[in-house]
Amino acid sequence: MSTLVEMVGINKSFGFTKVLSDVRFSLERGSVHALMGENGAGKSTLMRILAGVYQPGAGSVRLRGEEVNFRSPKEARLAGVSTVFQEFTLIPNLTVAENMFLGHEPRRIDGSIDSVEVVKRARALLADVFPQLDATAIVETLTVAQQQAVEIAKGLTSNADVFIFDEPTAALNSTDVAHLFKVIRDLKAQHKAVVYISHRMNEVFELCDTITVMKDGAWVRTARAQDFNLQTLVATMVGRELQNFFPPRSQATGAAMLEVSDLRLDDSSSTVTFVVRKGEIIGLAGLEGQGQREIMRAIVGVESPKAIAVWRAGPDNSMHVVNVGSGFARAVASGIGFIPEDRKQEGLFLRLPIYDNIALGKQLNRNMASVAWRSVSRVREVIKSLRVAAADPNAPVGKLSGGNQQKVLLGRWLLSGVDILVIEEPTRGVDVGAKAEIYRLLRDFSDRGGAVVVSSREHAELIGLCDSILVVHDRKIVGQMSAEGATEERILETALGASASPDPRAAVH
Repeated sequence: MSTLVEMVGINKSFGFTKVLSDVRFSLERGSVHALMGENGAGKSTLMRILAGVYQPGAGSVRLRGEEVNFRSPKEARLAGVSTVFQEFTLIPNLTVAENMFLGHEPRRIDGSIDSVEVVKRARALLADVFPQLDATAIVETLTVAQQQAVEIAKGLTSNADVFIFDEPTAALNSTDVAHLFKVIRDLKAQHKAVVYISHRMNEVFELCDTITVMKDGAWVRTARAQDFNLQTLVATMVGRELQNFFPPRSQATGAAMLEVSDLRLDDSSSTVTFVVRKGEIIGLAGLEGQGQREIMRAIVGVESPKAIAVWRAGPDNSMHVVNVGSGFARAVASGIGFIPEDRKQEGLFLRLPIYDNIALGKQLNRNMASVAWRSVSRVREVIKSLRVAAADPNAPVGKLSGGNQQKVLLGRWLLSGVDILVIEEPTRGVDVGAKAEIYRLLRDFSDRGGAVVVSSREHAELIGLCDSILVVHDRKIVGQMSAEGATEERILETALGASASPDPRAAVH
């Protein structure tokens, strides 16, 4: 194999903050190279320099043996560097096909865009990668997972030599991940070079030839993937071994705290009923698009199902009705919080300070026309307890890493006083160290008498975090199992109808 990319002595600062310090990185033809590290380690910044988004403060970048200094992503793409960014770069009101070829559309002889050819090429590429995507669909109508697939397909339209994938599978289901892995292996067979950034360790060991670890903006180690194991890789990334990655499960749960019954998502779907108890974390598992998202959002009034009845426990443990049909505000007023999968679009005010995003938790049950409630000491206490990695609570929350943004959302609900949390994809795009912190925070919440309902595409996450797991298929619950004895194989078997197990608390009518 020959060296295709060589980055030497790379430095980068934003203002007075140094984010990269004397970093080196090389990439060989016909290889898949994992770039690992906690959020904030500098991985994405380094790759954005290679992709022309940023220019280095010092150091050199060589591509095919020649020094380059890309001034824009377009320059990098024309030179053969294609990037699939973790943060979507899609235009919401354009179609899938238009987004895929934006900026390098096929043209007619007169120079106008050949719209028919755009759709034709998009459909041909999607047939190999994500056959379920409609090339003519408007992007803003797609789910987060579908938009992630479009972002990947967009990156594959370039006839590049270098492909950078930054957290490409964060929102994909297992089938789409398998499609993507086939594409990456095909690129490798074509003597292309692939940079793969992911917090999913199993993917790295399955797919990658070489691993480079960064920490605090500096290079730490480069070695063959087979020279690492899970423990040594985590220790190299975080500077210590993570003991007890998942906190201990609840030893005893209390009385029913949340009851969902007679939930029908549409006219043709079955009725769903389940109960969550005080001190319990329940997970919704299953294949992508089977109704987990709709069930979660129906519980909190974000989406309107055909029918639903929600009860929650009062101080004396008696149950009273929550009229979630009136919307999310009614759920919040009843002490139910919701953390959406897309924290940037639906959860956070990215331009507002960290402080204000958390302090909003005390405003949620007040008249929104009133002056926002502020308590410096209480908010700072929450920031400290959550271990949010930010020197200045007045910094915009949009500047934080994914893990710290998720902690801010958790902090908002902790401050609000809710005792039931419904949370989608709790660690999407979050590094391994921050994952452990988020698991700890959720378990602390339940141990203090709260109840949690969580959904995740990572079945291993649900097995480690939850007390019990409800398996969803075809918009209904087809089985329930104790998380302690669950396996990924058993979850999938249940989801596919091979071994559905009845459950007195999770009923299907």
